[in-house]
Amino acid sequence: MKSFYTSKITLFFILFLSLNSFAQEKHYYQTDFSVQDFNERRTKIFNAIGTNGIAVIQGARSVDGFEAFRQTNTFYYLTGIETGHAYLLFNGKKKTTTLYLPHRDKGRERSQGKILSAEDAELIIKLTGVNQVKAIEFLSSDLAGTGLIKDGVPFLYTPLSPAETGTDSRDELVHGHARAASDPWDGQASREAHFKKLLNERFPQFQVKDLSPTLDEMRLIKSKKEIDIIRKATQIAGLGIIEAMKSTKTGVYEYQLAAAAKYIFYQHGAQGDAYPAIIGGGTNAFMGHYFHKTDVLKNGELVLMDYAPDYKYYTSDVTRIWPINGRFDKAQTALYEYIIAYKDALFKYIKPGVTSNYVLDNAAADMKIYLKGKKFANPTHLQAVQNGVKFRGHFQHPVGMGVHDVGRIRGKPLREGMIFTIDPMIWIPEERLYIRIEDVALVTANGVENMSAFVPTTIKEIEKTIKEKGITEFRPAEKLPFKN
Repeated sequence: MKSFYTSKITLFFILFLSLNSFAQEKHYYQTDFSVQDFNERRTKIFNAIGTNGIAVIQGARSVDGFEAFRQTNTFYYLTGIETGHAYLLFNGKKKTTTLYLPHRDKGRERSQGKILSAEDAELIIKLTGVNQVKAIEFLSSDLAGTGLIKDGVPFLYTPLSPAETGTDSRDELVHGHARAASDPWDGQASREAHFKKLLNERFPQFQVKDLSPTLDEMRLIKSKKEIDIIRKATQIAGLGIIEAMKSTKTGVYEYQLAAAAKYIFYQHGAQGDAYPAIIGGGTNAFMGHYFHKTDVLKNGELVLMDYAPDYKYYTSDVTRIWPINGRFDKAQTALYEYIIAYKDALFKYIKPGVTSNYVLDNAAADMKIYLKGKKFANPTHLQAVQNGVKFRGHFQHPVGMGVHDVGRIRGKPLREGMIFTIDPMIWIPEERLYIRIEDVALVTANGVENMSAFVPTTIKEIEKTIKEKGITEFRPAEKLPFKN
């Protein structure tokens, strides 16, 4: 009998190991972009570096503890690979790409599932279209063996701008590095600066140049597949804001509106937040990036919500503002209708070939006409909208893999495939009142598409939406502590 049970346990153990081993062999790799898509992107890198240059792209470092790994936007954009401590080498002379990865970590795979590694070379070449896959320790010798050092002073291109890894954008990262540099007890160099230092020390023959401008220009124009993903991210963002509108009432906390939206985000497959939710009730909205979300919503005030998901390495940027009690009062109505009119005026002039200045100048001219004869609650409100006509920030930033995406849209001709935000806004410092909405504009062949137009915008649409019941009403928070 003992022998029988021993055999059963042994058989179960063998079966468990077999199934666990099978589970580890399921690789996780994106399905949104093809080998051809990645090859076309990498060809643009070859065109930029020439035959006397190489390029090295550094991926994100592995994460500690239970944090979920997220690749840098640039590395994902060029390979789709989501493995930490990865490098991509472009040899301009030979027109070859080599991907360098760590060796297999069996212990980590037993707890997390298969992680693409150097031992998966054949599979990775098939998935990504790179020419070779090697272990990370070969990178140094391959840099020396590119065949370029003996031909004079070759160029080594690498991105010198901060790498984005999810809930961050280039502009914010640069400011963060500046703050760290001013701290005498910190002052650590950025990862990119450290990488450049190592390259200079180990390979002084190369002249290190910044690849970021090339990558930024590439990412500025979105492909059809990228537009499809950003459109879905925008729809998820809008549905989240709509759910928050429905969940709004006096006495609800700002963080409960975030919870309602986040439920929608995850229900539609988002990886998480593209940035911390900006939800400001009353005067909290006056702080443009108010992230605390700890206050209760009060009757008679407005609440502003700016929130979008991290969806398949892309995002959106949608903002709406609405009355907490469900009804705009007379003063709020006059200001809000001005914002809507400005949004319409801006979209009216967007098309390929024109510049942001053209759009802003023509929209401002329209708004001067709009203001003739318009009444506002008091002189400070009138002054605010008059200042708004002069403000040049209503035409905002690119949107894509980052919420403040890379590339420049201001002062240059608009091109089909550009995506950016239109963000009309006004400030009334005397009341600490800030009103704005934000929509996502896609430049098309003949004009523009408002990708977030479906999100309630008019007063009638918003007031109707707020009357509906939201998730926080169907599933209100339990009072804590509760009794078992």
